[in-house]
Amino acid sequence: KVRLVESGGGSVQAGGPLKVPCEAATPAFVTNCVSWFRQAPGLGREPVAAIYDYARASFYADPLRGRFAISLDRPKNTVNLQMNNLRPDDTAMYYCTAREGYCTTAWREWEQQDSWGRGTQVSVYS
Repeated sequence: KVRLVESGGGSVQAGGPLKVPCEAATPAFVTNCVSWFRQAPGLGREPVAAIYDYARASFYADPLRGRFAISLDRPKNTVNLQMNNLRPDDTAMYYCTAREGYCTTAWREWEQQDSWGRGTQVSVYS
């Protein structure tokens, strides 16, 4: 398991950008599929994006493709989720997870991850 710590959450005006980093306690990201999930108040948890840096591969939930971008900063052992043109319905708790190996379709499944962060709150106001 990998200890994951999210940060960077906060309140942002609609239309603005926000970057939320996920830092790993060990340089394990290279061999892990790292995903972001989110859960809005009263709704279920949904996948956002994932990255498997070893293969230079990234994946996105279709509705978020083009507005969100996931990347790995290897020297900092950090996976960044860059969110642009934010909307009020992006308001949610954002969680970072990791799963050993390549990003299969399991990147979308919360229960199939190996490690989970505690989350960071993102609130978008209009």
